[in-house]
Amino acid sequence: MNQTPKELGTDGQNSLELPLAEIEAIIGGSHGNPFAVLGPHKIGGGTIARCFIPGADGVTALALDGSEIGELMLRHEAGFFEGVVSLAQPKPIRYRARRGDVEWALTDPYSFGPVLGPMDDYFVREGSHLRLFDKMGAHPMKHEGVEGFHFAVWAPNAARVSVVGDFNGWDGRRHVMRLRVDTGIWEIFAPDVRAGATYKFEIIAASGAMLPLKADPYARRAELRPATASVAAPDLTQKWEDTAHREFWAKADHRRQPIAIYEVHAGSWRRRDDGTFLSWDELASELIPYVVDMGFTHIEFLPVTEHPYDPSWGYQTTGLYAPTARFGEPEGFARFVNGCHKVGIGVILDWVPAHFPTDAHGLKEFDGTALYEHADPRQGFHPDWNTAIYNFGRIEVLSYLINNALYWAEKFHLDGLRVDAVASMLYLDYSRRDGEWVPNEYGGRENLEAVRFLQKLNTVNYATHPGVMTIAEESTSWPKVSQPVHEGGLGFGFKWNMGFMHDTLSYLKREPIHRKHHHNELTFGLLYAYSENFVLPLSHDEVVHGKGSLIAKMAGDDWQKFANLRAYYGFMWGYPGKKLLFMGQEFAQWSEWSEARGLDWNLLHYHPHEGMRRLVRDLNFTYRSKKALHQRDCEPEGFEWLIADDAENSVYAWLRRAPGEKPVAVITNFTPVLRESYRVPLPSAGRWREVLNTDAEIYGGSGKGNGGRVQAVSAGGSVHAEVTLPPLATIMLEPET
Repeated sequence: MNQTPKELGTDGQNSLELPLAEIEAIIGGSHGNPFAVLGPHKIGGGTIARCFIPGADGVTALALDGSEIGELMLRHEAGFFEGVVSLAQPKPIRYRARRGDVEWALTDPYSFGPVLGPMDDYFVREGSHLRLFDKMGAHPMKHEGVEGFHFAVWAPNAARVSVVGDFNGWDGRRHVMRLRVDTGIWEIFAPDVRAGATYKFEIIAASGAMLPLKADPYARRAELRPATASVAAPDLTQKWEDTAHREFWAKADHRRQPIAIYEVHAGSWRRRDDGTFLSWDELASELIPYVVDMGFTHIEFLPVTEHPYDPSWGYQTTGLYAPTARFGEPEGFARFVNGCHKVGIGVILDWVPAHFPTDAHGLKEFDGTALYEHADPRQGFHPDWNTAIYNFGRIEVLSYLINNALYWAEKFHLDGLRVDAVASMLYLDYSRRDGEWVPNEYGGRENLEAVRFLQKLNTVNYATHPGVMTIAEESTSWPKVSQPVHEGGLGFGFKWNMGFMHDTLSYLKREPIHRKHHHNELTFGLLYAYSENFVLPLSHDEVVHGKGSLIAKMAGDDWQKFANLRAYYGFMWGYPGKKLLFMGQEFAQWSEWSEARGLDWNLLHYHPHEGMRRLVRDLNFTYRSKKALHQRDCEPEGFEWLIADDAENSVYAWLRRAPGEKPVAVITNFTPVLRESYRVPLPSAGRWREVLNTDAEIYGGSGKGNGGRVQAVSAGGSVHAEVTLPPLATIMLEPET
């Protein structure tokens, strides 16, 4: 239904009337630039307003103060209206729409100017914009006098992008976005949208094909799976009470601080009685006191970014900026971190910048092209995980990832990022056969673009947030992972020592009678122990996928298994390097970990398991209180072999040192044989106190030891002590004076 031209206005200026073809383009959603048509526009000596309101049969235009400024004529029965309004200058207007006796009000999104400016465009193009998390995605704001949400998304190859949601009936014709040609970013201010609204982006590819609705890459909140929409989130409000904590770590040399990390999968540390997840507040009330009591310094969470599939443990994330909805709103996570910091516990996030899943609502072919990933599957597809690999050579992708790292540090005050799967990023031929990968520009297998990304990530992170450490999970011998970028390194603060984990577990699976033939498996690690700043990990990877638990890996009968594991923990806490232990292993859970259920806390009713927990607790506090055990974790002057070659008895002994501090001798007997009057060289004569013995009865051991002290004597030009070495045990000694 069309009105005649004279109904448009009293002056009969037919030129004000929009051609029917353009109206149909708006209604059909194919108009290339609806901002040029819809909303108020100055034409000649007056102002004309046009709107598309499906379902309406009448519309009155209103000023923001509610006064009527004109009645619009129905130009198309689909809901297109047009008419002259009493506005001196085009500015935001509202409409009172009606259909029969039903009325509703709405504000015209096409009556607002852009939010992003030319400086945003400049920094985006340059790749130096470090506040994209405040610009992209959905943000509440008051724009030109009206409350609403600003939406922005990068889709440079799209023919049209709309934001759709429960606020517009998921109708892609209602909020078609404005393209910023220089950057490929689409934006729109959507007035009257409230926090909590669900939304996605409707994208039409250059080919004209309608893509699956896409979640917002920068969404700060998402729906709980299996739903996949993004949620318009309010600005994060948290009263932070962690100034002292953050200032300490900003000034500290992390390498010389005690760092004992408790690795946690938030969904299965503990469950409610009905099997559902604990909220962040419930986790805070139980997990934080437990970690404090256990003496750990940090909690490291497996990824808590939004992900669709529980068994991925979060490593296949579709919402890198959104804390998962499984545990409540983002504010709950902020409260959890604040609670940790108030009692001196740091929080580390397992972070996945290497790859992303191919779910239809995610990043894959986001605008109909390979945007975040490489188009060539030899570069852009990961065969191990059936995921897409980020295109590290693209400035916008680097900005997306680097801004994400800064986002978690700034908005949630995180203390560190453990960067997952670094090896898969560094090598172009990772898990690929000949012909399945593309060499770099020099014909090599190194991913030079990924190297530059990691170097920039660490440079920017440490410059912006010096207290936030980065930790690389890197399983190869790539050089200088934790060395400064200006010295040719990747710039990480620490690297996981995968060799330590592999060699020690291989050794401890062997029956003690055979260990003398593999003595060097435990001495070899000291040849490279200071090549990087290492974290010693006993991580989730070692207790899943048929690998069993740590206690189940140990050789021997049940008593020997517990004794082996206690000796192992003592060995590890005395070994140079920061410590990491996956949840459940501190009390020797027998069963393999599963993300689908809580830990077997009932085992703490049994003395061997409770004893193991007590031992880990005491090891943590010993490690923290004895500076010799942590101040030179990453420097060779902090270590000295006392006994390295007693393969026949499977005994290892070394000294840990720190300037101006008492040294600590660490001695391990990896056989079930009680060794009395075992001669151990020591650096000084006098009485040495036994500060820890993993064979103590309180830990579930046999109670053998040295009565709390040994006497070191000087004889024949050397100093030694006659020491009792308990079976399958580690003891630690320090001089009394």
